[in-house]
Formats: sequence, structure tokens, C-alpha cells
Amino acid sequence: MAAYALRRLLLMIPTILGIMLVSFVIVQFAPGGPVERILAQLQGQDPGALARSAGGGGDLGAGPARAPTGGEGSSIYRGAQGLDPAFIKKLEQQFGFDKPAWQRFLIMLGNYATFDFGTSFYRDVSVISLIGEKLPVSMTIGLWMTLLSYGISIPLGIRKATREGTAFDTWTSAVIIVGYAIPSFLFAILLIVLFAGGSFWQIFPLKGLLSEGVRGAACAPFLWPANANPHFDLGYCVTTVVPDYLWHITLPITAMVLGAFATSTLLTKNSFLDEIRKQYVLTARMKGLSERRVLYGHVFRNAMLIMVAGFPAAFIGAFFAGSLLIEQIFNLDGLGLLTFESVVKRDYPVVFASLFIFSLLGLMVNLLSDLIYTRIDPRIDFETREA
Repeated sequence: MAAYALRRLLLMIPTILGIMLVSFVIVQFAPGGPVERILAQLQGQDPGALARSAGGGGDLGAGPARAPTGGEGSSIYRGAQGLDPAFIKKLEQQFGFDKPAWQRFLIMLGNYATFDFGTSFYRDVSVISLIGEKLPVSMTIGLWMTLLSYGISIPLGIRKATREGTAFDTWTSAVIIVGYAIPSFLFAILLIVLFAGGSFWQIFPLKGLLSEGVRGAACAPFLWPANANPHFDLGYCVTTVVPDYLWHITLPITAMVLGAFATSTLLTKNSFLDEIRKQYVLTARMKGLSERRVLYGHVFRNAMLIMVAGFPAAFIGAFFAGSLLIEQIFNLDGLGLLTFESVVKRDYPVVFASLFIFSLLGLMVNLLSDLIYTRIDPRIDFETREA
């Protein structure tokens, strides 16, 4: 198994290279870019309107994004007419566009090999610091949502499988259908109206992970390095930080779990029903084993394979893409919102760094899922597969 894990780790290198290369090429051919954004701001145009009309995020204009050629003021950038060419050249140097695309790509790969993600175009701060600042929010949403949705859906799915056709199965199926049909952001709005908007109750806060003045670094100094007094304090952590943290995350995590547990519950139920009907279960029952021993000693391992296989996609989705609207609604400044804003603003250092981190984390979680797979079912041996 060690040889297989090493082979998978080595295969991550060309995989990430391929992802970065394809993304970089797409960016080069897509219209719009940071230079055009600066030019639009100088001319008083709305950058959002420019982003929508450009329809992409490339460095240089392509196709309709090119300005008319000919004449002294001609330029490949839309909106550059009448501006000093020396100023345009300075913008290109500022954003690194004075070098050929292949050279920029190689420089980027060399920097990423040492985890040097550069500096944000518009925030004037290192990308790694920016991502580290947003990481606590995304970790909170991703981990809690995944753990709670699996923690609810697996026992509920097992219960529904063992009581199929009963009133419990019918009523829980109705609840699951509602949860599946309504997106998480609608649950979020409903929860805000009921428990945070003041129309009914004003119980929970609407912003951030911690209240103003609460030192998160007392629990995790590495997640809040810029926090005042960044040292571990167990007493303050348990009595102040943890309760305040749980108070803040209750509504966003509840909204995401309500919209996510339905699919996992039905998968668990159907997987258990398939296994319960197999011959080895009948054999175990005929040998006199208790129903609990049959379920958790024999059926559980085989039925959970499909849940383990779906874990990487569920975790990555909750960690990044799935939390974007929740972050926006509850004013949580996380990686999902950061990446979206960076794409809109053409902040390429942040975009490519986020893509690199997402890809690396996704591949690592996939590898972990495969290793867990082999522990659950010893019949699966990836190491003996043919290359």
C-alpha cells in the first residue's frame, strides 16, 4: 500500500501541471484582464459592466476586445485610445504582462513549487497571507457541514432501511424530499428571517465567526496569526472563544446541512437495502447472529463503500464552491467568496493560487478516500492493479 500511495503522490505532479496549463491557456484567450480593468477605472467606466461585457478573464484582449488598429494611439487593450503608450507599458510591467505567456507560466510554476504565490494585484498583500486570513471560515464551513451531514444521514439512512415501509420511513422521506428540493441559500434566508432578522427573534448574529474583541488566537494561534496576543490560552478558549464561535456558526451550518443531508441519507438507505437482500446476510441470520451484529458487523462495511467514494466530492464542494452563497448571505469572508471576487476583478495571482490549492487538496482527499476504502473492504487492493 505504501508503493501505491507513493505512486499516487507522484502522479499528482503531472495532474496539477495539466490543470494549471489548461487554465492558463484559457485565461490567455479569454477577453478582458487587469490592464483593461485599470483603463476602465481611469475612464470612469463600471468595472462590473466591463467584466460582464468582456465575458472572460484573459490578460490581453482577444477578438472583439481589441481596439481598432492603426494610428499612433493604437493598442491591443480596449479603452487605451488617447492614453500615453508609456503608461500602458508601465501597467504591463506592473502586472507582469511584458513577458511572453510561456515565460510567465514557467515563472509561475517555479514560484508555486516553493509555495510562493506572489502578491494580489489589487489588495497589495501576499496571496498566501490573504488565503490564510480566509482559511478559518472555509475550514469551519467545510468540516462542520461534512461531519454533520454525514453524522445525520448515515444513522438516518440505516434507520430508514431497517424500517422500510413504516410510518417513520414515509414521514422522513417527505422531510428529505423538502430538504433536497430547497437550496441551502433559501434555508439561510428563512433562518435569518426567523432567528436573526428581528422580525420574529433576534437570537443569532449575522456576521463573522467571532464577536468583536474575542481573540480566536487563544484557541488556534496558527489560524489567527495577526490576532492581538496570538498565544494559546485554554481557559479563555473554552469559556469565551468556543461558545462565541458556536453561536456564530449555528445558522450558516444549519442552512448548509439542511440542504445537503438528503442525498447522503437516500444513498445510505438504498445501499443498506441492497446489502440486506444479499445471501451472506441471510447466512449470518441463520447462524443466530443478532440483527445489530448483522447490520454493524457485516452489512455496514459493504454499504459504506459508496459513501466513502462520495466523500471527496462532498468535502471539496462544501469547503469551497458550496459555501459561496452562504458566505455572502451571512457576511463570512471565506475562500469561496475570495475566489469569486478575484475572478470578477481579474486578480490572477489569487485565482491561480486558489486553483492550485483546491486541486492539491482535492487530490489529497481522493487519495485518503482510496486508502480508507481498502481498510473498509480488504478485498480491494489498488497496489496489485495493473498500471
